[in-house]
Amino acid sequence: MGHLSYQCDRLLGDGEMMAFLQGERYDIAILDAFNPCSFILARKLGVYYVAFYPGTLNGPLSIALPSPLSCVPVFNSQLSDHMDLLDRAKNLLYSLLAPIGQELVWSKFREVAERHLGSGSPPGGLEEFYHGAELWAFNTDFSLEFPQPLMPYTVLVGGLLNKPAKPLDQDLELWISGYGEAGFIVVTLGSMVSSVSVDRLLVDLTAGFSRVPQGVIWRYDPERWPSHLDTPPNLRLVDWLPLNDLLGHPKARLFITHGGQNSLLQAVYHAVPVLGIPLFGDQFDNVVRAEAKGLGVTISPTHITRELLSSTIHTLTQDNRFKSSALSLSRIHRSHPVPPGLRLTQWVEHILHSGGGTHLRPISLTQSWYQRCLLDVVLLFSLVLLGPVVLCWALCRSRNSRVEHKKLQ
Repeated sequence: MGHLSYQCDRLLGDGEMMAFLQGERYDIAILDAFNPCSFILARKLGVYYVAFYPGTLNGPLSIALPSPLSCVPVFNSQLSDHMDLLDRAKNLLYSLLAPIGQELVWSKFREVAERHLGSGSPPGGLEEFYHGAELWAFNTDFSLEFPQPLMPYTVLVGGLLNKPAKPLDQDLELWISGYGEAGFIVVTLGSMVSSVSVDRLLVDLTAGFSRVPQGVIWRYDPERWPSHLDTPPNLRLVDWLPLNDLLGHPKARLFITHGGQNSLLQAVYHAVPVLGIPLFGDQFDNVVRAEAKGLGVTISPTHITRELLSSTIHTLTQDNRFKSSALSLSRIHRSHPVPPGLRLTQWVEHILHSGGGTHLRPISLTQSWYQRCLLDVVLLFSLVLLGPVVLCWALCRSRNSRVEHKKLQ
């Protein structure tokens, strides 16, 4: 976030770029809500803006929703919606810590906002910018998300990348056909895994893949592959793969993923069971959702061994319960009456045609935190109820004191 705030300062300080953007006279901006700079830029340009959040509901740096802590997990809690007593206690603790983390992030952008917006910088902090969005669009839907209340200014558009699979090129089809009915496994662990030191993980993953009958196609830059590590015959390394088309292939048996939100939604769309290996950020919470929905299982990267990996792959590909759950989630996802792309477009047009989203935003967004929590009402009731009690106690004490004084006389 420090690096993003530095980039933000450079962008807003680029007079030529800012003059160009202001001269375009945009009607509305659709911004990346995970980057606070997007809100500052939209305010600088003076345009309406729709906040597109790339993750799940209740993620970090997203707008607060009325989420009951008894059944809606807080970000980074790694909880499902089925919580016992200790889980609910953990969820409450994380909810109390969340504003602190959010404030630490916003503090890195506050100086940038003050420098470039001047009097337009919000006195209440960047939270006002978040509340100023005409609409919040979240990259999720309830095929993968836990049920919870939504507000009128929120819309779920998860699955924007999903589409019917196209035929693979001849080379890939020939490779897949070599494994017959065993099929193949798709592996993508994100772009970061090729640039960090994960030698032990690579050794165990490679050894585990060598024990399974399926072909394994792994998106990993071959030039960065450790020279001392041999690849088994059934493992194919590629620097890019057509993920949507591979997952939509009838012989795709399993998807091994770091748990990125878009990857999981593509697995849901194509009804492919998942083995989650989360590495950082929101991925830990994402794979909890996938596991809770029956889409697959999760293994921590620190716990992976070749034996555990191969046995888990065997379970996921042979136990029909996972494929059955994947098919059920796919039906839920696909049967939405309006596709996610059209859903987002229609809502943006609604905001434009209605002159903004003021009619969707409740007054609670402008209330102080103690007003939203009714703490002022609690204080009032406490005074009303305890006031007479305290007064009676004071009068009785005063009377008893006078009586004691007379006895002493």
